[in-house]
Amino acid sequence: MPSYTVTVATGTQWFAGTDDYVYLSLEGTAGCSERHLLDKPFYNDFERGAVDSYDVTVEEDLGEIQLIKIEKRKYWYQDDWYLKYITVKTPVGDYLEFPCYRWITDEKEVVLRDGRAKLPRDDKTQILKQHRRKELETRQKTYRWKEWHPGFPLSIDALSHSDLPRDIQFDNEKGVDFILNYSKAMENLYVNRFMHMFQSSWSDFADFERIFVRISNTISEYVMQHWKEDFMFGYQFLNGCNPVLIRRCTEIPKKLPITMDMVECSLERNLTLEEEVKQGNIFIVDYELLDGVDANKTDPCTIQYLAAPICLLYKNLENKIVPIAIQLGQKPGPDNPIFLPSDATYDWLLAKIWVRSSDFHIHQTVTHLLRTHLVSEVFSIAMFRQLPAVHPLFKLLVPHMRFTIAINTKAREQLICECGLFDKANATGGGGHVQMVQKAMKDLTYSSLCFPEEIKAKGMDSKEDIPYYYYRDDGIKVWEAIKGFAEDVIHIYYESDEVVCEDVELQAFVKDIYVYGMRGVKASGFPKTIRTREKLAEYLTVIIFTTSAQHAAVNFGQYDWCSWIPNAPPTMRCPPPTEKGTVTIEQIVASLPDRGRSCWHLGAVWALSQFQDNEVFLGMYPDEHFVEKPVKEAMAKFRKSLDEIVSAITERNKNKKLPYYYLSPDRIPNSVAV
Repeated sequence: MPSYTVTVATGTQWFAGTDDYVYLSLEGTAGCSERHLLDKPFYNDFERGAVDSYDVTVEEDLGEIQLIKIEKRKYWYQDDWYLKYITVKTPVGDYLEFPCYRWITDEKEVVLRDGRAKLPRDDKTQILKQHRRKELETRQKTYRWKEWHPGFPLSIDALSHSDLPRDIQFDNEKGVDFILNYSKAMENLYVNRFMHMFQSSWSDFADFERIFVRISNTISEYVMQHWKEDFMFGYQFLNGCNPVLIRRCTEIPKKLPITMDMVECSLERNLTLEEEVKQGNIFIVDYELLDGVDANKTDPCTIQYLAAPICLLYKNLENKIVPIAIQLGQKPGPDNPIFLPSDATYDWLLAKIWVRSSDFHIHQTVTHLLRTHLVSEVFSIAMFRQLPAVHPLFKLLVPHMRFTIAINTKAREQLICECGLFDKANATGGGGHVQMVQKAMKDLTYSSLCFPEEIKAKGMDSKEDIPYYYYRDDGIKVWEAIKGFAEDVIHIYYESDEVVCEDVELQAFVKDIYVYGMRGVKASGFPKTIRTREKLAEYLTVIIFTTSAQHAAVNFGQYDWCSWIPNAPPTMRCPPPTEKGTVTIEQIVASLPDRGRSCWHLGAVWALSQFQDNEVFLGMYPDEHFVEKPVKEAMAKFRKSLDEIVSAITERNKNKKLPYYYLSPDRIPNSVAV
């Protein structure tokens, strides 16, 4: 009688094992096996991290094994089991792999296909077509779209983390509890002793050092020491945690009525301002999006303020980007002066602080929340709804969706909800952040997510003209590495553009993203269909780059650049100055966040800058969804490319006082998970 050797691997997560009854049956082209009992209470099989083997004897050969069916029956209480994979050794010595990487939580039957990736056109038998269809039908009932706020990209239909499907929940929910993590961060940073003085002001700039954790030879310490300098102010637009706003200025906007007399002392080439613009030496950052956004009114004891500045910058003869003019409002007029480096020291300093505060708001809500978190959730939901586990693109993308829906759901539950943690310290809390996302949706275009294209559109692509833009340099290298990997995988499974066009599941995935993520807005430029392998490679690169590299670039530098409060104030408690020559140090300190809000802010940027436990970085694929040799070779090639980028970045950063490492692949998590 033929015998099959079945090997079952259980996950290493806490409580991954099970003590329930577990049954297995095999289904092949020539017949089905009976249901075999693999485990029952007190057998001590299927424990955390275990790999258990069994012999399954059948009366007749089953032919080619197509499906494995797993049933778990409850013994006493709900005992979830994380099944990594099953391998089957056939009577003739062939090995088949059946990836699972899912939690088996209830008493339903789980059906697995072997690990070879298949497009819809590859399934010839009715049983495989039916399995494919049923999987998607079930997923579409489980992963439902829901509007969180009008005009937002749609998100998952779940009110809390516990409402999510078990497969996409965090392994340990406490590890991502924002309230717990922020409180723990404040305790670790020794700032909780100031919380009882919530609304009291600091005495002076030096007083902020009482909550500043001094870590020698780090970016945060360097920021604390040099934050007042124009060089440091300008450098952050290139390599800080929001390096996406600066653009080359091709024409001075009429709403910034600047004259040559104002900036002549800042220009170093004996050229007029117009000539400097023509030579490409003038840059601009415009915070117009903040104009009209309501400031936080959740605390009646503290009035909070926002501004919508315009900042003009100049590339000097040392190729450093420095500010030369700041207007704190969008409408020119006598009560909206243009501040200059030649003004009184505190006038100029306060103007720069207002820009830094505005930059913080755009960073948190648009650059970070909308353009990485919410967009990545759209990709995740569409993937689960439209791509079955056997599809090569599901296998390619699923590592980059790890915990994304979970972290966003947790954020909506605790952080950015009404009366959430975001309201405690941020001037855009209390609804302002919602208005910002709604306004920013018009600029959320497909081309803006194509990294090289967006850099070029901003006029920031020349290494010769702008030599110290490490965000650009490293980002393009990582983009090209990802694109090369995507192309390699595509060419394994899609032999022609015609095959791309015929892939109904791919087209449904793309349509879901356009219709529900981009709300069907034609101006977004998101494709409704994909018809070529070249376009598919770019599309997949956008997804993988956004969920991994782009998020890393704008998330993990938050403590470095924002922990020194005067450099990134989350709120301002006095309105922007309306005239020159009146600003004092006392006025600046009174404008900056009070002690309590400073502590909340510090706890937030610390917690958000930490990697997850057991973080999985770009190029690492511990879950083997792919089993084919050509794909594994493509993965090895991808890792080699990434290793070369790591080496180049490490070499460049040697002896730098301000190293740039956020886009080093060994520091880029695979997914948005924090």
